[in-house]
This record gives sequence, C-alpha cells and structure tokens, in this order.
Amino acid sequence: MHCQLGYKHKVYNWLKNEHTCLICDETTESAHCVCNVCETELPWLLDQCDVCALPLPMEGLTCGQCQKKPPAFKQVIAPWSYSFPIDSLISRFKHQARWPLGHMLARLLAQHVQHRFDNTDLTRPDCLLPVPLARKRLRERGYNQALMLARWLRQDLGIAHDEQLLLRPHETLAQQALDAKTRQRNLLGAFALGADAQVQGRHFALVDDVLTTGATAHSLSRLLISAGARQVDVYCLARTPKPES
Repeated sequence: MHCQLGYKHKVYNWLKNEHTCLICDETTESAHCVCNVCETELPWLLDQCDVCALPLPMEGLTCGQCQKKPPAFKQVIAPWSYSFPIDSLISRFKHQARWPLGHMLARLLAQHVQHRFDNTDLTRPDCLLPVPLARKRLRERGYNQALMLARWLRQDLGIAHDEQLLLRPHETLAQQALDAKTRQRNLLGAFALGADAQVQGRHFALVDDVLTTGATAHSLSRLLISAGARQVDVYCLARTPKPES
C-alpha cells in the first residue's frame, strides 16, 4: 500500500510490535523496551523491611532502624535493589539525560505498583508528589528526574500528580557525599509547602529514583504529616542494600 506517488516503501511499519531492548539491544516484542531475559535478571528486591524496603534475610520483618526510629512515611515501594545493572541505568537516566531508560524503568515501576494494588493491601494514593530538586542543581541538570518519573507514573497508574505542592527553597549540599547523620542535619528547613497547598486528610506518595538512608523521604513526609496529611508512602526505582553509616 502506498500513501503517495513515488513512495517506494510500505506504510504502517510502525504498527509492528518489534522494539529494541534498551539493556541488551536485542529485538523484543515488549512494549516496555526490555526483553524477558533482561527483565528477569534485574536485581528484584525480594525479602525486605516492611517499612523502608531495606533488604533483609526473610520477609515480614521490620529493620532495626525503623523499629528504633520509625520514619514519618508508612512504607516504601521499590522493585529493585540498587545494584548492577539498575544502578547504571538510573545513573545514565539521571546524569546523562538518557530519558528512554527512565521511561522504561518508570513503566516497570508502575507495573510493580499496580500489582501491589491488585494483590496486597497497598492503597492508591490521592496524589503523586515528585521530590523537589534544588534550584541550582535543576539549572545545572536541566530537569528533575523525580518529576519525570511522577509524570510517567501518572500516565500509567491514572493517579494525579502535583508539581507545586512541595518546594525546595533553600540550597543544600549534595546528599550523595554525606553520611546518614549529616544528611538529616543537611535537610533541616530545606523543604516547604507551596502556596495554597491542599494537604489536610490526603494520602500522598512521594516519587524519587533511589532511597538510600531515607532522610529526604522522612523529612518530606514529616512536613506533610505535620500539615495534616493522612498517610505518606514512597515510590522509588531502587533501594540501596545498606544505609550509610
């Protein structure tokens, strides 16, 4: 079939269900752009803390840190442990603007969250909130990876998101270079609620790429709970195997 004179190629080739796996470059029929082999071999997070998703020896446990100092958020939903190749994929998305990788991971995260909605007692939040990025870092990078993840999750899960409810008015040191205690001090007063923020009685899910010590998620959750939020969960791509000491 030809759509115009002189056109020598078949149209509708875009309808073919063939994609290239973004991990191994092999052909795949998956709309997520990851082949079955690569998806199976990702470092799926299995036995974990019921609160912060820290990897543990068996399921149904709460880690010592969460027992000692319960965080302000209720639970963390993360499909993967932050190890190869997830760490590399996230880094390339986050620091090299490889957005197709981020979109692929977001779609798999949405699939994981939907499975939890359908098969566990995980309840749907009223709104997704991307973790805000400091203005200086946003200018340097040009985008907020957490905001992009929230937008993709909104599309796949049908949950509203709000880009203005959480603000980061004060510059802070990069969290990656700090230990756990310094991270907590670094975030004091770092976040604020936007003007006319509707928080009272609502259930929120924070969206970020990686959860390490949980200091950022705890700080934001405490801000929301103090303002009257009913519950705060955390949706992220990966959980580090061990919190920094």
